Amino acid sequence: MKKKERFDSVISFFEKNHAEVETELHYENPFQLLVAVVLSAQCTDKRVNMVTPALFEKYPDPVALADSTQEEIFSFIRSISYPNNKAKHLLALGKRLVSEFQSEVPSDVEKLQTLEGVGRKTANVIASVIFNQPTMAVDTHVFRVSKRVGLVHLNSKTPLSVELQLYKYLPKEIIPRAHHWLILHGRYVCLARKPKCSTCGIQDACLYYSKLVKKASV
Repeated sequence: MKKKERFDSVISFFEKNHAEVETELHYENPFQLLVAVVLSAQCTDKRVNMVTPALFEKYPDPVALADSTQEEIFSFIRSISYPNNKAKHLLALGKRLVSEFQSEVPSDVEKLQTLEGVGRKTANVIASVIFNQPTMAVDTHVFRVSKRVGLVHLNSKTPLSVELQLYKYLPKEIIPRAHHWLILHGRYVCLARKPKCSTCGIQDACLYYSKLVKKASV
């Protein structure tokens, strides 16, 4: 199967079965999503969603966050992975939003990356989810699924290389949804250690699955 055919098949499946998808992080505005995504680094969305209600009640906006202390922020996120670093980042992030962006979350990916704790992946999430821009956030799920299925080169070494390859074949208008398709597929079907190939809807397009079939027939 050629690369374009593989993409077309995968897109067709998700369009038919998961047309409407969204992040599993709970939020009510751009500021809350930004905070939640920063907290979600190397942590599950489920855990983040357990912590953020109290955090957002205490800090409803960048001004409130900027007026806090690292110790106080830590007390709300102690059950999150790397709470010390993230508390430090959130405090600095709040201060920068107030001082440089008039307490508004910027839509530009480059400007987003000037915020503490915000790397390219987080910036792409915000640009995609909030501003519907054609940006692809490559987390561990997107990285794994894209390579395993054969959407990108198997020897791709970095998230950036995967991101750029996906842009070549994904229509711009579906990239915000494709981001969620790949994440959720990796989270619930194409698991890292034991992918659920028998119930996967993109078997016919999957390079990994085709190799399993060939191996079994030998």
